[in-house]
Amino acid sequence: MASQLERIVTSALGLDLSPRVIQSVTVAASPSAATETTICTIPIPAAASQASGILLFGFAAFTVGTSGASANLKIRQTGTSGATIAATGATTGGITAGNLVDMNVQGFDTAGVLPGQVYVLTLTIGSGAAPSTVSAASLVALVV
Repeated sequence: MASQLERIVTSALGLDLSPRVIQSVTVAASPSAATETTICTIPIPAAASQASGILLFGFAAFTVGTSGASANLKIRQTGTSGATIAATGATTGGITAGNLVDMNVQGFDTAGVLPGQVYVLTLTIGSGAAPSTVSAASLVALVV
């Protein structure tokens, strides 16, 4: 027997969810050699009350610098030494000097401290001997 879905009895029409969605597309920096570098940052505002956690999405497009052999895209709390929420791991497919690569990473943080929690998107180019160039970055949070 097929399960019955609950009938929708209310609508979200007119409900403003914008305080729960925070985003940035500002490229903060590009990785220098093999250093983990913050490439995008977002602060969670006080108006975004949390019930379960914070869903995070990160995207980066970058040109791999000299000798680059792997890339690791991470979402962290606070900064490059903060808790890691999600990471791609040392990805090697297509990571060669001069290649334009795009990567994404998603995570869910149940330990975010509101208001004021800061999230950063970081990029590390393994074995990089010269800077890589980030051409696009995006970090989006949905507070639930």
